[in-house]
Amino acid sequence: MLLVTTLLFGLVAGLCFTWGNAVTPGIGQLEDMGYLQAFQKMNRSIENPLFFAVFIGSFFVGIATVFINRGISPTHFWLVTAAVAIYFVGVVLITVFGNVPLNQILDKTDLINSTTQELASLREKFEQPWNRFHRIRVVSATLSFALLIIAGIGK
Repeated sequence: MLLVTTLLFGLVAGLCFTWGNAVTPGIGQLEDMGYLQAFQKMNRSIENPLFFAVFIGSFFVGIATVFINRGISPTHFWLVTAAVAIYFVGVVLITVFGNVPLNQILDKTDLINSTTQELASLREKFEQPWNRFHRIRVVSATLSFALLIIAGIGK
C-alpha cells in the first residue's frame, strides 16, 4: 500500500510541478482570449476518469496506508500520516475550495461573446488567485511525495 500511495502521490506531484513549471507560465504569455480559452480547454480535458481515479483515489489509498502502517514504528507512522495530512489539506482541500471554484467560473463564461474588457477582468480575477492556490498544491504534493519516499526507505 505504501508503494501504491507513493506512486499516486508522485503522479499528482509530477502533474502539479509540470503544470506550474511549464503550462501556466507558457499560456501566461498569451493575450487574454488565448489564455482563457487555453485554460478552459485544459480544465475540460483534465476532467477525465483516469485523472479523477489518480487524484481522488490517491487520498483514499493514502488513508488506508496510514492505518496499515500504524504498527510498524512511530517514526514511520508519523511520516506516512504527515504525508497524507499535508496532501489532504494542501492538495485536495486547496483544489476543491480554491482552484475548482475558479475553474467553474471560467467554464461557465462564454468567452466568444465577451468583450475585451470582460476578458481582461475575468483574467485578472482568475489568473493570480489560481496560480497562488496552485503553488500551494505544488509544494504540498512534492512534500507529501518526499515524506512517503523517506518512509519507504526507512521501512
